[in-house]
Amino acid sequence: MTDPTDLSTERLSLHLLTVEEGRRIVDVTPGEQDSWAEDFPMQDDRDGVKGFLGAAEAGHDAGPFGCYRIDQDGAAIGTIGFYGPPDEEGQVMFGYGLVPGARGHGYATEALGGLVAFCRSHADVRTMVADTETSNTASQRVLDKTGFVLVKEEGGLYFYRQDVTAP
Repeated sequence: MTDPTDLSTERLSLHLLTVEEGRRIVDVTPGEQDSWAEDFPMQDDRDGVKGFLGAAEAGHDAGPFGCYRIDQDGAAIGTIGFYGPPDEEGQVMFGYGLVPGARGHGYATEALGGLVAFCRSHADVRTMVADTETSNTASQRVLDKTGFVLVKEEGGLYFYRQDVTAP
């Protein structure tokens, strides 16, 4: 049975991590119940999950605005999530990553599209933002395909934005 906060797309399951699952990812110690693709977790996955764990251990419950494991055919192929719940202006920020073997199949676009759809159905979210290195053209394509607009370049990063009211 899936958790009510898990999300599904056509080919993926986005599983909201628990603190225990997050610790296994950060420590790179899969449990018997874990099925991980080769190279999972990547350093980016572990870094993102560390932020989620730090907030959780400080007593901050992000609720559905936490970190999700991206599963394809039952195996973890990456992570995607929020930097926390919507701020006072209703803004959320995303981060995501996939193992090398899962790249180039549209999974990042599909996973981000799932979280964008979730945000569009959540009354507290008014703006979604993300950033990527200027050299990361694959991530830029993911953001473009999911409706984000480039709003600025600074310090080797591109910053993207999408208003929830936008089509």
